[in-house]
Amino acid sequence: MQTGEAVGLIVMLEEKGERSRSHGMPPELIAAQAESIGLPVLSAAATWDDYEEAFVQLLVRAKELGAEALVTGDLDMPEEGCWHDKVTKLAGLELGMPLWRMDHLRCVENFIELGFVAVVVTINLTFGMTEADLGRSMTREFVDELVRRGIDPCGEGGEFHTTVLDGPIFRKQVPVRQLAIVRDGDYAFLPLELDKAAWRL
Repeated sequence: MQTGEAVGLIVMLEEKGERSRSHGMPPELIAAQAESIGLPVLSAAATWDDYEEAFVQLLVRAKELGAEALVTGDLDMPEEGCWHDKVTKLAGLELGMPLWRMDHLRCVENFIELGFVAVVVTINLTFGMTEADLGRSMTREFVDELVRRGIDPCGEGGEFHTTVLDGPIFRKQVPVRQLAIVRDGDYAFLPLELDKAAWRL
């Protein structure tokens, strides 16, 4: 957003279209996040089998809207030959990874210093995370604790996922309600729903 004009946000949903992949966010909450940022959402529901095809179709739609590059927040992806490199080439787009090779601790510290508010919504229970971590905000204290526990503070190893509810690019913090924790094998999720009564942009 500092180097070009963002045209939209891409979100992949599970096959029923009720939640986002990995993060488990409902479309209504994603729409509120996008509204607060001031960008449209390009989304598609897909199984893992047709995920790539659906993702490429979204990239093509983004290109039709004027997009020239897909920008991701990956830190450790290979510069060439990665999945994002493959799908952007299929769609005729460039790939931008502004955080690539950035020190993980410095990256999350910058994120916090800029004033972003993110909460943990998904954890892998085999990587040192516990259900008590669900719903915790990414603060310096929590980051220090993760480091002491031997957990990547950016969750790049799949330890956890977060969702962002506020920050300098948001016009207003997105209010949410936390629902009951859901367990699925080695994973636990904290479902969030938009607090409609408090949501007035």
